[in-house]
Amino acid sequence: MIRPAAIVTGGARGIGLACAQALADAGFDILVADVAAKPPDELAQDVAKRGAKFAYVSCDIADLSSHAALVETAMRAFGRIDCLVNNAGVGAVVRGDLLDLKPDNFDRAIGVNLRGTVFLSQAVAKAMLRQPSDEAKSIITITSVSAEMASPERSEYCMSKAGLSMWVKNLALRLAPENIGVFELRPGIIRTDMTAGVTAKYDALIDSGLVPAKRWGEASDIGAMVAALAAGRLGFSTGSIINVDGALSVPRL
Repeated sequence: MIRPAAIVTGGARGIGLACAQALADAGFDILVADVAAKPPDELAQDVAKRGAKFAYVSCDIADLSSHAALVETAMRAFGRIDCLVNNAGVGAVVRGDLLDLKPDNFDRAIGVNLRGTVFLSQAVAKAMLRQPSDEAKSIITITSVSAEMASPERSEYCMSKAGLSMWVKNLALRLAPENIGVFELRPGIIRTDMTAGVTAKYDALIDSGLVPAKRWGEASDIGAMVAALAAGRLGFSTGSIINVDGALSVPRL
């Protein structure tokens, strides 16, 4: 039996790691792309224990010249690419008054979260189209509730995610006839390294009712949804935005 293969960017920790684990459990071989020079020792062992082949590429997706090698590594390792999880991203370099936003900080958020993700998606989509088959493929992009909900103290992050959301819509229209499902996942307040520094703030907000589900989201919540989408059973829902936020983004009076 031929196993499907997935690329997970930013897959060495947090949400990306949970996505890689969930996909491995679902029968996918896994290539993790991350900025770390080498994967944590336990990462390859963890994926192998789940019955999956494992490959790793050290790269910053903001460097567009790295994309071709990433795709080539996946094809050499597995002979195919069935799923791309666009998870790699950066937060605001500095949270503060948007009137003090620095161009370099803006460029960093846009370069990774939007520009890098757009052109990696393009490169992977082309590779997927070169391997025609009847089996469904998917490109799943992790954005944020901040694609719609404004946070003036980190406006560049919100703008990068909002732009990425529009990219997903356009990509879904282009790839729908090719049996490639394109989806946007919008996490809410998720317990990860990125939110570790603001734990107390969000604990208080959750306690006060900000999140109707009355809890933090966990990286495994995102991983479970990614695995479901990658399985291809929701292919006719291509182009959908899926909130994974405990109803945080539902408008209320």
